[in-house]
Amino acid sequence: MKKTLLIAAMAFMTVSVFGQSFGRVNTTELVQLSPEADEARAKLQTQGQDAQQTYQDMVDEFNKKYEAYQKGVSGFSEAVRATKEKELNEINQRVQEFSANVQQELAQSEQALFQPIYQKATGIVKDLAKKYGLTLVFEEGSFPYYDEAAIKDLTPEARKSMGIQEGRTLESLQAEMQAQQQGK
Repeated sequence: MKKTLLIAAMAFMTVSVFGQSFGRVNTTELVQLSPEADEARAKLQTQGQDAQQTYQDMVDEFNKKYEAYQKGVSGFSEAVRATKEKELNEINQRVQEFSANVQQELAQSEQALFQPIYQKATGIVKDLAKKYGLTLVFEEGSFPYYDEAAIKDLTPEARKSMGIQEGRTLESLQAEMQAQQQGK
């Protein structure tokens, strides 16, 4: 009896594995090419430019005071020299702290801006998986081999749902971003 149940269970498991269908998706493509990602990058660029200007102003202040220090150092009394060096060190420390804080702030902003886009993409993929009765959807490129004919590619339909222009690719996005950098 046990042997019969074991054989029946193994047969059932084999049938259930072969009866499942799978899909794949390129989440990076969906997120990075979405119109929302373009808006997020524009906001991050504005924040970065504002921070860069503030940083440059702080560096200019330091350089100006350092030049004045260099010109007059030979005539300073010990107390004046020590005070000016302390002031320079404090400015330098503020510049370094500002830089570290801005990097952290920009990283947090990027996460906050892109998180809803990832959630939207995940929701669309889940809806498509349910629509096609897929058991599992995996990230494109995450397996060294799979039979393309046996896998449903959700990326094209998900691209449409995300509002991504037809023909826009990660490579064209890279070219857009490089052109933007060179146009500055």
